[in-house]
Amino acid sequence: MRQSIRLILCLLIAPLLAGGCTILKEKDETANWTAEQFVAVGQTELAAGDWPAAIATYQKMQGRFPYGRNAEQAQLDIAYAHFKNDESALAVVAANRFIQMHPTHPNVDYAYYLKGLAMFEPPDSLLDDITGKSPANHDIRPVREAFVAYRELVSRFPDSRYASDARKRLVYIINVLAMHDVDIARYYYSLGADVAAVNRARSVLETYQNSTAVEHALGVMVKAYKRMGLTELHDDTTRVLQLNYPKSKYLN
Repeated sequence: MRQSIRLILCLLIAPLLAGGCTILKEKDETANWTAEQFVAVGQTELAAGDWPAAIATYQKMQGRFPYGRNAEQAQLDIAYAHFKNDESALAVVAANRFIQMHPTHPNVDYAYYLKGLAMFEPPDSLLDDITGKSPANHDIRPVREAFVAYRELVSRFPDSRYASDARKRLVYIINVLAMHDVDIARYYYSLGADVAAVNRARSVLETYQNSTAVEHALGVMVKAYKRMGLTELHDDTTRVLQLNYPKSKYLN
């Protein structure tokens, strides 16, 4: 129907045009491409940092060549391009899809690593110190999901090339999660809910024994026990704090 309308319009305006009239069709330059050609172009676009173009190229390739080694690599490259294009949610979706479809793939460790990166990227430490902002004060759900991804990576693939960095990120994330609980304990203390503050702080000692948040959890407990008049518990906790953190500000 549309073609007929175009033909009629063309015939009507043809006398007004010096060169006549032709019906134009959009040409698909990739119509006869092989999977290898798609991969080559996609890799060039990735190298140039043209993330949207790379995503479009690989998605078109998957539509024509949905199976095989090239299609599997394209899934990973799409996840990476989404991550670099600041589309974290889409990167996680793509990484999860790859993990579900190819749980034994030689590069599935990279999918876990990329998922962790997309869920949570630690802020620059210097900027964090200057601004006073801490991820412990923000929505903690993505941090927990990143923790699960990295833990799965180092557990299933301890010799992976990404395992070493994943372990370092796990240490950071554990401190973030622990400080999040300390912040909650402090909030309870500010409300006068001393029992709740102590319970939350104690959970830090039990769950994150090697984290940097332990000192702060002990500090909350010392203050809460003192306000409740629980002298013996206050003195015991103070001794533990002094033994492990002799220069702690909570001892003043």
